Amino acid sequence: NHAGGFSFVLDDWARLDRFLVLGVEAGTYYVGERTLTKENAAVVTRCLAVDGARVVRRIVEVSEAGRAPKTEPCIFALAMAMKLGDAPTRAAAQAALPRVCRTGTHLFGLAEAVQAFGGWGRGTKRAFASWYTAPSEEDLVYQAIKYQARNGWSHRDLLRLAKPKGYAPETVRGSVFHWITRGWPEVGDAPHPDAVLARVWAFERAKQSASPAETVRLIEEYRLPRECVKTEHLQERVVWDALLRSGSGMPLTALLRNLARMTASGLLTPGSAAARLVAARLGADAARWRAAHVHPIAVLG
Repeated sequence: NHAGGFSFVLDDWARLDRFLVLGVEAGTYYVGERTLTKENAAVVTRCLAVDGARVVRRIVEVSEAGRAPKTEPCIFALAMAMKLGDAPTRAAAQAALPRVCRTGTHLFGLAEAVQAFGGWGRGTKRAFASWYTAPSEEDLVYQAIKYQARNGWSHRDLLRLAKPKGYAPETVRGSVFHWITRGWPEVGDAPHPDAVLARVWAFERAKQSASPAETVRLIEEYRLPRECVKTEHLQERVVWDALLRSGSGMPLTALLRNLARMTASGLLTPGSAAARLVAARLGADAARWRAAHVHPIAVLG
């Protein structure tokens, strides 16, 4: 092994599982992250050559079961399958994209990996387009306002690459696509009459919010997540209180990540109603934790 000692030999499929679950984020004492990444990429390549469909199935199984603390290894391997596999493997990987990339952040990570492995063919563009066309308009808007950009990619970039077809500007989904790629025409005082597009209006309105009170109203009426709130308003206890009470404003993963900030704002104090609500959310049944894909390591952190 890398330490110069002897160890049991793992076959490539066991090494694939190890990579998908553990990744190579920090390297080890004996070998750096770059070397480990190359070695594991070679393992994925060999497994793809033997049975690409099995690789894709395993990626989906590990991702959907929430076995990996981080999604990056599964996304990296999926990109390899999409770009380096044979035709059936590429088709299976493209079909698996929405199951592995469940959020906009995941999709941006896949776009970065796809770019590194050869860019954008027609099948890849169709797969990315399906990510935008398959969910309901309400779910699409939520993804667009919560996961706006990452790693130099945005939804605007991906929609312009994918070019989903058949959605006229006057339809709700077509209007959402137009907003993502070209912006909201004008943010007036009156919300849009359509419920889905009213949430888009509220997101744009929150960018211009003049006070924490207005931000609270928008969170409560339109279920805006934390990512829609102006940075200066995230110092206010009333804003965190509104986000906490809004189900979509503070899902389980976001709740875990923002415990310290809610405490610093003065919202979470011993015995307070907010503290009891947080305790009730964290004590949710196992099915809700599994549905949120929260890994035990994330809870320990």
